[in-house]
Parts: sequence; structure tokens; C-alpha cells
Amino acid sequence: MGKRIVVKIGSSSLTAEEGGLNRNQVRFYADEIASLHAAGHQVLLVTSGAIAAGFRQLGYASRPKLVHEKQAAAAVGQALLMQAYQEAFNASGITAAQILLTRPDFSNRGRSQNATRTIEELLKQRAVPIINENDTVAVDEIKFGENDGLSALVATLVKADGLYILTDMDGVYTGDPRKTPDAVRIERVEVLSDELYRMAGGAGSAVGTGGMRSKIEAARIAMRGGVPLFVGRVAESGDLAAAFSGTGKGTYFASSSSALSAKKHWVGFLSVPQGRLVVDDGAEEALLSRGRSLLPAGVRLAEGDFHPGDVVEVVNAGGRVLGRGVTHFSAWQVTAVAGMSSEETLKRLDVPRAEVIHRDEWVATSLAKEASSHE
Repeated sequence: MGKRIVVKIGSSSLTAEEGGLNRNQVRFYADEIASLHAAGHQVLLVTSGAIAAGFRQLGYASRPKLVHEKQAAAAVGQALLMQAYQEAFNASGITAAQILLTRPDFSNRGRSQNATRTIEELLKQRAVPIINENDTVAVDEIKFGENDGLSALVATLVKADGLYILTDMDGVYTGDPRKTPDAVRIERVEVLSDELYRMAGGAGSAVGTGGMRSKIEAARIAMRGGVPLFVGRVAESGDLAAAFSGTGKGTYFASSSSALSAKKHWVGFLSVPQGRLVVDDGAEEALLSRGRSLLPAGVRLAEGDFHPGDVVEVVNAGGRVLGRGVTHFSAWQVTAVAGMSSEETLKRLDVPRAEVIHRDEWVATSLAKEASSHE
């Protein structure tokens, strides 16, 4: 039986350094995907490249910096990008379909269900859904990175059997091989760590906005969603098939043995936090290392206007994000009992339980504590 896989291709793999589409590269990747498609697999493609494809058409000398300029370049480039993909896939008798998504399409249950139904029908009809961030409206996504995170969210949304993030480097190294001659490629990652995150380095090509750090973030989302991941290079015919078979030029990330439930994955990665809780060192230890609930005694400060049932972000005193959870208290209630014991909390407030966030509705997203998470 065929597998369901998500392939992500970045800007640097599709465009020239000075901007504009490299149609030979588009055709190459389409042929690689077509070979898996012909073998009976369902393939979804998450692509970057709209801004890089479009800015030259508008007369910009280099990739624009201002948000409205990027949005304009994306509006032009997305049409060029899809035209190139459609022509390339048509050569193999494959129908290509465009889907533009933003984060609310994942965080809103109704919208995510609509997106899922559309994707399922396209796959049923043997089309290849081509997914991109809607850069003309998704300001934050333009500002903060490539589509690596998007590809991980898509992979978990459709319950993919694997995610393949293609890049111009053959995997994750212990250092930047372009600067550190003795850097060694990491063949396989079972558990993410803070050390690995530090190794990831910065961004690469001038036409893209991502880097290895964003790929490690994508790995965190995919692994916790139960989706194994490959990060590496596909440069020659057959490379994608090799990556699929387990012999690719890159790094393989195992799916987590403690994959999150659908609800927890939504809380941790898809939801939009309505506020923030600042906690002390004791609460940080209890949440990250001992699998405990968050009690009022460990809360130092509540920020935002949230209500019972909302998702809130939890940070330590230094501002480091520890995770997210569903709060059982409103903002004013947390403020009223912050630092108090559970017994005193129940005396002061008319609440059914003392936990601000119960451990069953808590998701740690701190990379440093992935190995010791109790989800």
C-alpha cells in the first residue's frame, strides 16, 4: 500500500541567487515527485519561492525588506511559481492543485477541517496538492521564516507517514561545514536537545529566509506529532526515492515514542495563546521535569485578558517559553492568587480545582526538556 508523504522545497532550491525562478530546478523536483507518485504514493508538496520568484518582475534590485514590498512580490511570484509547477507536473500527466494557508487555517477547527477535506479529495483524485503560505496576508510568516514549520503542521494535519524537507545541505551537522572543516553530519536523531538546536546555526542563501534552526523547529513539531522527518539534499535523479527508502543524503529524525494526542498537539503547536503566565523556578522544574500541574504557588504574573478554557503561554522569569496549556482560571483570578497555596486559593476563589493548568492539558515546547517530557 502506498504511503502518504509531504515534501518541502525551499526558495534556495528553486530560484537563482539573484532572484527569479530556475525552471530547470522546478522540473527536476517535479520529476522526482512524479516517480514516487507513479509508485502509488500520495505526495503533498509544500513550497517556498513566491517572493524570490516575483521581486525581479516588480523591478526590485534585490529581495525586498519591507513587509508590503514582500507581499507585493509574493502576489506576483505565486502565480509564476504555480505556472511553473503545473507545466512541470503536466509533463508526467499529474494534476497540480494550489492551496494557500495561514496559521488561523490550522488553529481554527472549522477551517482546518475544510482544508483537510480539500486535501483528502485532491489525493483521492491523484492530484498533487501544492501548498504555500499565503504571503500576501500572513505578515508574521513572512517576517519570521521559511515554510519548514508549515510543512510540519501539514504533515501532522494529514497524518503523513513521513516529511521530507529538501535543502541545499546534505543534512544537519555538528557545526556549519562551510566554516568548520571538522563538522560531522548527524545521521539520525532520536531525541531533540538544546545542544542540537545550538548546532543548527543560522540562515543560508540570500533568497531564502530559513536555516537549519527552522528545520529543527519543524522536526520538533513533526516528531511530537508522530511523523518521522528527513532533512537533506536531493540534487540528482533518484535522490528523493533514496531518501524515501532510508538511504538519502541527509539526517533522519525518528518520530517520538511519546507522540502527542490530537488535542495536545493542537494546544502545543496550532492554538493561538490568549495570554501569558510567568512562573518561578520551582514551577518550571515541576512542569518540565516532574510532569506536574501548574499551581498558583508557582505563578508570579499573569499577562493578557484570558478566560477559563483559553490556551496560555507559560514562560520562566527570564522570558524563556516553556510551553502552553489550557488555563482553568481567568486572568484576574490568577492575579488574585498568584503565589498562594492551593488551600488558600480554594478559600479565596469559587473554583472547582486549584490547578491553574492541569498536566493533562499542558504541553512542554522547550527543546532542552524534550527528552524528559512526561507527555
